[in-house]
Amino acid sequence: MQIGGQAVIEGVMMRAPRMIATAVRRPNGEILVKKEIFQSLGERHSFFKLPVLRGAVGLIEMMVIGIRTLNFSAEAALEAEKTNGEEPNKKSSSISLGLTVALSLAIGIGIFFVMPLVATSNLFSVEQEPMAFNLLAGAIRIGLLLIYLVIISMLKDVKRLFEYHGAEHKAVFTFEKGEPLQVEHASVQTRFHPRCGTSFLLIVMLVSIGVFSILDTFLIAWLGELNIATRLLTHLPLIPLVGGVSYEFIRASAKKSETALGKIIVTPGLWLQKITTSEPDAGQLEVALVALRCALGEDLPANAVPHVDAAA
Repeated sequence: MQIGGQAVIEGVMMRAPRMIATAVRRPNGEILVKKEIFQSLGERHSFFKLPVLRGAVGLIEMMVIGIRTLNFSAEAALEAEKTNGEEPNKKSSSISLGLTVALSLAIGIGIFFVMPLVATSNLFSVEQEPMAFNLLAGAIRIGLLLIYLVIISMLKDVKRLFEYHGAEHKAVFTFEKGEPLQVEHASVQTRFHPRCGTSFLLIVMLVSIGVFSILDTFLIAWLGELNIATRLLTHLPLIPLVGGVSYEFIRASAKKSETALGKIIVTPGLWLQKITTSEPDAGQLEVALVALRCALGEDLPANAVPHVDAAA
């Protein structure tokens, strides 16, 4: 059984087969838990279990799940404001969150996709050399990612999020090693996991170099030459394919992470996690473990309360 997760605002989301559970720590110490049944496309239709396709579909599904769970954790924070005497406008806050997510995606594509292509075209005379062009664009893309992660890691709220990210990894490792899902067992686990989303981002950037180099080679043979507009129009639609290939790569490397070759492959991603994860405290580990136990179908612990949808 494969378990995955994500850090959210003051909490952790855990995903198990057919179940998603998000646990968020309230200011009063309670752990608010939201459980929802989720059946992926791959579980419903065997066609979507095909290699590469399953990764592309899973990437889209995780984006949807991630946005929804972040929205839940943000709403939990708004409820905390209400208990402190402030009356938040949930409708406007949800709209604001949606706009923020859309803007963040647009900025992300602009910075990590468009900017490297433009920079490579303007700074180097390699537009008609597929491998050289994509190697330089990939290097710029990875450099921008590192700069971005280092900058945001200095923010107080992001530091807190990265601590929950570490708690998520420790909880998953505890489960994978067959240990009891308790804080004392989770605390001794490493916070660096080979299947982390951070590692996935790095693999995506590396795989994109190869995929886009092959694509550009065929395009130059067909069109005679390439420019920025052509690259943008042809590279963008292939991002799901790159994600699917990257998923297969990281899935295979995670299985071989204990071998000599596997360790070499996963090491860059583990290094990157030194930025995106921090050591969690016992309370954060407790939240991650509650989310994991609930995703696995266990009952709520005594210090946790179920989330009740006001619209229900």
